[in-house]
Amino acid sequence: MVPVFLLSGFLGSGKTTLLNRLLEHPAFTNTAVIVNEFGEIGLDHLLIAQSSDNVVLLEGGCLCCTIADSLHETLADLNFRKVRGEIPAFERVIIETTGLADPAPILNTLLGHRLVTDHYRLEAVIVAVDALHALANISDAPEVALQIAVADRLIITKCDIAPMPAALLSQLDTINPNASRFESRQAGALTAAFAPGDRYRLPRRYQTVAPGDVAQRSRLHGADASSRIRADGFVLPHPPTWAGIAAWWSVASGEFGDRLLRCKGVLEIADTGEIVFVQGVQRVFHAPERLPGWPDADRRSRLVCITRDVEPALLQRTLRAFDAAAGTPPPLKLSDLPLENLQ
Repeated sequence: MVPVFLLSGFLGSGKTTLLNRLLEHPAFTNTAVIVNEFGEIGLDHLLIAQSSDNVVLLEGGCLCCTIADSLHETLADLNFRKVRGEIPAFERVIIETTGLADPAPILNTLLGHRLVTDHYRLEAVIVAVDALHALANISDAPEVALQIAVADRLIITKCDIAPMPAALLSQLDTINPNASRFESRQAGALTAAFAPGDRYRLPRRYQTVAPGDVAQRSRLHGADASSRIRADGFVLPHPPTWAGIAAWWSVASGEFGDRLLRCKGVLEIADTGEIVFVQGVQRVFHAPERLPGWPDADRRSRLVCITRDVEPALLQRTLRAFDAAAGTPPPLKLSDLPLENLQ
């Protein structure tokens, strides 16, 4: 499958500059780029070899196209043209969003639409963070915190103009402490940020869910977007069943809805011993991906949830749903769960 990188970031964060630099790099020959409008990417300095419909072929071996009707149709069309030999074979796809875009609908298309998932896989969500203006943007524009929250990797831009503010690092630690970070000015940082290899990356620190455990801390103390978003990681006390996974998603999505920004987990299935990678975005839970084995040395079933305006104790209570017995009828609600401790 062709890896897809979703590049997001607020207005003026430097996405276009990053993208143009990347397309000039020899290692990123044979890259397909999807943008909303050709004018947004600024292709003036990149030689155009050929243009057809909404696809522009670049002399360097890359191709660029605009979203014609919908993202899934554009991706399906690119695959069709590649198979028919109408365009050069591409090794990866980079999708650049607008600065005001909510990443959730795009993620759900990449993770759940059959026209996409048959030929492509989401490799990483990469967000450009403007070292000069991100602090103000986080306070003024709620989209900025959302983009940072769902990112797998953060590229800090404009550090060559001003040093990285300590307050910005603190904000990033608050909103998304688990994302890998790169400074765009550092040699090799850009290509490393777009390299494959850590799709199943989860944080190293978790709360271990044991009988009687209840999360006590909360960051829901302020009105600003960053203080309302948090990332929590949990180690489950034992491998869940398929029924337990379905029950947990029913409870979590029903209780939190769009406030459950993104969740990822690596779980051992008690019924079969299989290792699976699971993902959900807001109200949509995508088909689990079966892995050939554990992706790292940590052989515990673990889950990471990124939420907005969710009390941590309430989130932890939903984990009781993983103990649901086979045959538990959906939909399950938080009020259906027992109040006693996790077993």
